[in-house]
Amino acid sequence: MRKSVLLVLTFIMLASIALAGCSSGSKDTKSSEGTKDPGTTTDTQVTEEKKEDPVTLLWYTIGGPQKDQDKVLAEVNKYLQEKINVKLDMKVIDWGDYSQKMQVIAASGEPFDIAFTSSWAFNYVEGARKGYFLELDELLNQSGQGIKEVLNPAFLEGSKVNGHNYAIPTNKELPAQAVWRFNKNLVDKYKLDITQATTLESLAPMLKAVKEGEPDVYPIPSNIGMFLPFDFALEGIPVGVAMNTTDFKMVNIWESAEAKQVFKTMREYYQAGYLPPDVATKQGNDFEKTGKWLVDKQHTVPFADIQWTDSMKYPIVSTPMHEPLVFNWSVTGSMQAISSKTKYPKQAMEFLNLLNTDKYLRNLINNGIEGVHYKRLTADTYEPIPDSGYSMPSFTLGNMFLLDKLKADPADKWEQYKKFNDSAKNAPLLGFQFDPTNVMTEIANVKNAVDEFGPSFNTGSVDPEKMLPKAIEKLKAQGIDKIIAEAQKQLDAWRASK
Repeated sequence: MRKSVLLVLTFIMLASIALAGCSSGSKDTKSSEGTKDPGTTTDTQVTEEKKEDPVTLLWYTIGGPQKDQDKVLAEVNKYLQEKINVKLDMKVIDWGDYSQKMQVIAASGEPFDIAFTSSWAFNYVEGARKGYFLELDELLNQSGQGIKEVLNPAFLEGSKVNGHNYAIPTNKELPAQAVWRFNKNLVDKYKLDITQATTLESLAPMLKAVKEGEPDVYPIPSNIGMFLPFDFALEGIPVGVAMNTTDFKMVNIWESAEAKQVFKTMREYYQAGYLPPDVATKQGNDFEKTGKWLVDKQHTVPFADIQWTDSMKYPIVSTPMHEPLVFNWSVTGSMQAISSKTKYPKQAMEFLNLLNTDKYLRNLINNGIEGVHYKRLTADTYEPIPDSGYSMPSFTLGNMFLLDKLKADPADKWEQYKKFNDSAKNAPLLGFQFDPTNVMTEIANVKNAVDEFGPSFNTGSVDPEKMLPKAIEKLKAQGIDKIIAEAQKQLDAWRASK
């Protein structure tokens, strides 16, 4: 009897082991045959991915040193590892040193992955032409679809070099719009109607009223760099096409009727005592602190009057000189480029895509850590903690429309920015990038002549009837006509290609 029971139990155990083995083998077979849905990650794959070391991207950007940068970066890297298995090594170079240091880094071939570039710091077009930056067209389509969805198309169109994109523009204000900016204290005191400020000449009665009432005030406090209705082919060189051009003819702007009229009017204002005697060489903006000024020229963004008022601690109002216009320099004012030497182009683009589409990441990099560097007020508003150790320049870092608002910001701040962008018209040279290679010597010589005469003409410090013919003669002697011919040839070829 006992032997029979033992025999039965032994048989059951053997059967159980056999069944278990069959079950295990069946499970492995199903897994190896791909019974899961296509694209589903297996447990083994997840484990293997977690074992991979994250890619570290070296990112150079512009700004001031941040005491708590490493603390914030630690939080950023936790998030990035979870999202795209990437870490950042962010190097912030001071404003005044950035261009020179990045030129040295890029020219020497020193490795980096991402860098801030723009029309005014570490020049974007120059860097693209020298081969510092990676062409991004294919990468944008593969790993940057989010960027293409959030950016106004004019950003990418206007920042092309030889038909290709080499950096990602920051999603911010798209156009440029020059305005007359007024000290409202004096506007109210003298009951001035600033809606009448439509041209430079229209300022005359306002300037006169303030000067007569405030003899120690210079109503125009500085070299305001008057707006001229031309799209310049190259910054600092008076070569371009008229804003309302139909023939796209490149001209010497100083020979235009518009420039001559501006120089003439500024001379009249200077002689009337509306500008400081040393205005052509005067540096700085001390007038903003003293409040002893009436009007200057600035470029605006939505709610700029509020920002200027908050900065100066007295009321500022403004009126537009022209409609919002999209220039090459306005779309390239803040960008992130991927190095042509990077080993991780896909990961770099994935990071930039996340920076422009992920609200949490964008605010973390911009504002720091909640409770340490800022106080949360509502779901989308915050208040910085003074002297907290972290305060980055927001316009340099990525999609600004993802940013939380400050307490004083209007509730519809970003909606108004989008409305401002949508209202803009394209300047005639948008997308055309002049290649100066063939006229580098002439450009340098002409720039010297412009620096010699320009400040005096812009401030009325000299008589343009006497000096402008001499200046134009010098521009010609230095090669401006050769620059115009080269610019015209390139523009004609570009238009034909379009």
